[in-house]
Amino acid sequence: MKPLTKNIPNLHPKFFWDFKFDRIDWDGGYKMVIARIVERGGQDQIDEIIRFYGQEKVIRTIRDEISFLPNYAIEDAIIFFPELKKEDMYCYLNRKDKPYHWI
Repeated sequence: MKPLTKNIPNLHPKFFWDFKFDRIDWDGGYKMVIARIVERGGQDQIDEIIRFYGQEKVIRTIRDEISFLPNYAIEDAIIFFPELKKEDMYCYLNRKDKPYHWI
């Protein structure tokens, strides 16, 4: 069994209220972490995931790997990363013409 990494990002556990914070696989769960921070975090948290994962990986993940973000998070991602265009983002293309329900 692979031990969990000891190097973790400096993020508040409130962003991961539905996980056991000390059991998060920060390397394997990078898509969940990045999506959660883009959706719920601010500039300080964005800076921290860039420090932890690297800007290229964060941008690639937002653009190509995250399958859903709400409209406001897509707009926030474009503000945080001006090099992103929503027309290139998988999460936008995946649901562009599909209505979604929020809870």
